[in-house]
Amino acid sequence: MSQPLEDKVALVAGATRGAGRGIAVELGAAGATVYVTGRSTRARRSEYDRPETVEDTADLVTAAGGHGIAVPTDHLDPAQVRVLVERIADEQGRLDVLVNDIWGGEHLFEWDSPVWEHDLDNGLRLLRLAIDTHAITSHHALPLLLRRAGGLVVEMTDGTDAYNRENYRNSFFYDLAKTSVIRMAFALGHELGPRGATAVALTPGWLRSEMMLDAFGVREDNWRDALDRVPHFAVSETPHYVGRAVAALATDPDVARWNGQSLDSGSLARTYGFTDLDGSRPDAWRYLVEVQDAGKPADVTGYR
Repeated sequence: MSQPLEDKVALVAGATRGAGRGIAVELGAAGATVYVTGRSTRARRSEYDRPETVEDTADLVTAAGGHGIAVPTDHLDPAQVRVLVERIADEQGRLDVLVNDIWGGEHLFEWDSPVWEHDLDNGLRLLRLAIDTHAITSHHALPLLLRRAGGLVVEMTDGTDAYNRENYRNSFFYDLAKTSVIRMAFALGHELGPRGATAVALTPGWLRSEMMLDAFGVREDNWRDALDRVPHFAVSETPHYVGRAVAALATDPDVARWNGQSLDSGSLARTYGFTDLDGSRPDAWRYLVEVQDAGKPADVTGYR
């Protein structure tokens, strides 16, 4: 198998589960050495109290053909992030891809709750987890990434710039968090572009993460059983799909054309030609606008 990233080093910050895990594994499948971070380890779970661990993700990266290295890290702690980056510099002397996927806020936001009713402490912690972590990681990691031309930074979010600009996203705090990450990529594009690197914001579509599958009471092998209850879930995608989007960006010699832009897995699949694990190409954000939000019956014809 071709491994176009076999001499590249990536850091996927927030790779314990979901999109971060899918991205780490697909970078590994392309041959990269991938440092994966998170707070859930085999020795200690985060407040999520879920079974996925950062060590498991590293093992999956290695099994896919790369070299996975687990480094338990709390990205709200600048000292821990500094030590992480120093380790990468000492062991590899380079960083080619930084994926800021730290999140951790699913249990903190209250659906459709206005700011004056939302728990304030939870809302403020959500913002710290979603925004401060990304800023802290970029502050420490970007000098290493800029040692060589051609570096790539991917800011992971939920929703495209166009969609989030026109739509309220669940709550004041969630809306602010996900929109802010898109603006981070825009700002980083201005700061990195003249220095030979590229920054983008990237969103998956309706993600069949471990937590989403559990919420719907299904597994990856029978996810369609959820469609009777949630018909529009038919447009959903695995975490590998957005992972392949990142791998495609990381191997594109002309990736700078995307600098500062807001991207999504479905549109990048059309551009680069990759598919999800089942061979389909879900186009969730176009589907949301044209079918779900338009009040039409669920029908993914032409959207996957």
